[in-house]
Amino acid sequence: MKTRKIIFLLPALFFFFTLRGLSEGIHDGSTPVTLPSKQELATMTEGQKQALVQQMKDRVGYIKTMDKSQLTKADRKALRAELKSMKKESRAVTGVYISVGALIIIILLLIIII
Repeated sequence: MKTRKIIFLLPALFFFFTLRGLSEGIHDGSTPVTLPSKQELATMTEGQKQALVQQMKDRVGYIKTMDKSQLTKADRKALRAELKSMKKESRAVTGVYISVGALIIIILLLIIII
């Protein structure tokens, strides 16, 4: 009876680990995102920019779910630096947006000055 279980479980385990190996190309957020330079960013298409933003979102989500109590002080500092650089890079990719309130204040200031 045990040999039947082994004969059944061995191909099932092989199939499971094969699928896991095939999905290695999918970015799950556990590895840091390599940020492109400004020149590379200027030549990127919109699809590539959206993919980069999605990778950053995955990485931020992964960092938020991490158990940071086990990390050393240097590791936590490195994570903070990585998050700051990703925030700066995401602003460069997506652009800067002005809120409606800020736009109204700018228009009022221009009217007063002129």
